[in-house]
Amino acid sequence: MSGNEEDRANETQAPQTAKRSLLNIATIVAVATLLSKIFGLLRQVAIAAAFGNGAAYGAYNFAYVIPGFLLILLGGINGPFHSAIVSVLAKRDRQQVAPIIDSITTIVTGILLLVSIALVIFAEPLMHLVAPGLFTPEAELLAKGISPEAIQNLKVTKDIAIQQFQIMSPMAILAGLVGIGFGALNAADAYWLPSVSPIFSSLTVLIGIGGLFWTMGSKMLLPENAMLGGAVLAWSTLAGAVLQWLVQLPAQLKSGMGGFRLRFDFQRPEVKEVMRIMLPATFSSGMLQINVWTDLFFASFIPNAAAAVSAMGYAGLLVQTPLGILSNVILVPLFPVLSKLTDPENWDELKQRIRQGLMLTALTMLPLSGLMVALAMPISQVVYERYAFTSEDSQLTAAVLMAYAVGMFVYLGRDVLVRVFYALGDGDTPFKISIVNIFLNGLFDYFLVQKFGAPGIVLATVSVNVLSMMAMMYFLDRRLNGLPLKSWSVTILGLILASTISGGASWGVYHLLSQNFDQLNTWAKFAAELGGLAIASGVGLSIFAAIALQLQIPEINALTVQIKRRFGR
Repeated sequence: MSGNEEDRANETQAPQTAKRSLLNIATIVAVATLLSKIFGLLRQVAIAAAFGNGAAYGAYNFAYVIPGFLLILLGGINGPFHSAIVSVLAKRDRQQVAPIIDSITTIVTGILLLVSIALVIFAEPLMHLVAPGLFTPEAELLAKGISPEAIQNLKVTKDIAIQQFQIMSPMAILAGLVGIGFGALNAADAYWLPSVSPIFSSLTVLIGIGGLFWTMGSKMLLPENAMLGGAVLAWSTLAGAVLQWLVQLPAQLKSGMGGFRLRFDFQRPEVKEVMRIMLPATFSSGMLQINVWTDLFFASFIPNAAAAVSAMGYAGLLVQTPLGILSNVILVPLFPVLSKLTDPENWDELKQRIRQGLMLTALTMLPLSGLMVALAMPISQVVYERYAFTSEDSQLTAAVLMAYAVGMFVYLGRDVLVRVFYALGDGDTPFKISIVNIFLNGLFDYFLVQKFGAPGIVLATVSVNVLSMMAMMYFLDRRLNGLPLKSWSVTILGLILASTISGGASWGVYHLLSQNFDQLNTWAKFAAELGGLAIASGVGLSIFAAIALQLQIPEINALTVQIKRRFGR
């Protein structure tokens, strides 16, 4: 073979090699995401059994807002620290990286150390900012007709939340270290450990709860031990963040990507470039987390605030587990395709791909929504109802789950449209919409929480997502010289109707099967409920599939291919 022929052969093989590499990376991340979701669900089941909707876990939801915000914002995959590190280091030779990472680590650790100290010192005023309802004067609560028992529960929740917040404050430092480690390892083509390391956060909580049960037995369920249980929950969460960083550090050192060495070379161009990318990205990403604080702000004024936010946490995980897995199936392969179709001559195909993303979202999310709305109560009972988690807790969690489930399609559909804007090189429009959403979310929270309580807060978020999706469709329609919105809407409405019918059928089947469940002993009842859910879900999904096939939607074939590609390997 001549030199030119060999070069051409290498050029031909290069894209195939890159493609295989991307598929391998996507598979690694998908498997790690699945494992993380499984461990996250196990953690939540253990928390429900240990604390139910009591003060310990209710306070934890308030106390975790700022530390968790920092961990997600700074330490998360695709967060600003991770993205900035990867974007800069991917262009550099491996031998040049360690001094850059060490200098960035020194800057970030110094700043976040001061932040952590401030969080400990100002824990009480910061918790007042996060959850002002917990600090409402007793006289004012009595004037509103709140019972003395509920007032005492609010006081206990407030005290536990302040304690937990102080314990978890060092997570500010750990968030920065984890985010830098994510970026460094990804730049070194190491993906498994960064993707799977969040599991350790769930693992330490499971160990902490297990140790508490081992030492105290059923006494841990008593209300007077809520302060101790809350402390264990906070310390085990902090231990998880520490472990998440420590498991990355040896791999980071071994790969020559720096570590935890003080270095004050702050004038390096690469260090300045990372900070220049990191700071605005941190601000932009942070705006998306404000809605979480807004929701908890209003939830703190609910008389039984601990139960309300606990139910939101339990129900939210049940929705986020399938959402997180299926979003990877849809969004990961879609974004690179969208990015190649941004030139005006390719807009016809781009519109087809947008439709494909929305239809795949509808085909996956709408039947799940129908099932979760129809079977919310038995799902809550099967997953959570044991030990400290009572039937009353199941009822509240089921109500919140129904509210979450209604919005599954618009939640993921909005993310599809955001990717379209990013592919077009337009990050400003989604950002401006998110700014407006913050104010709308607060407005809807104010009105809906008074009427519906905790489910109202979730419905406020769903309403904002609906308006956000409509706004994005409007701007894309103008940007791309018109979209076939009418035909898309007819198809989606048909799928909504199909999900409603399938959900109703699932409810009817489960209702018939469950008439004698209460006569069984505990474990037999659990097995019967689990089997009933499986049968009812199977019937509902079969009916949805039959109706969807009659609608002759082309994306059904594409969905089948994507599922086989992701899970058939």
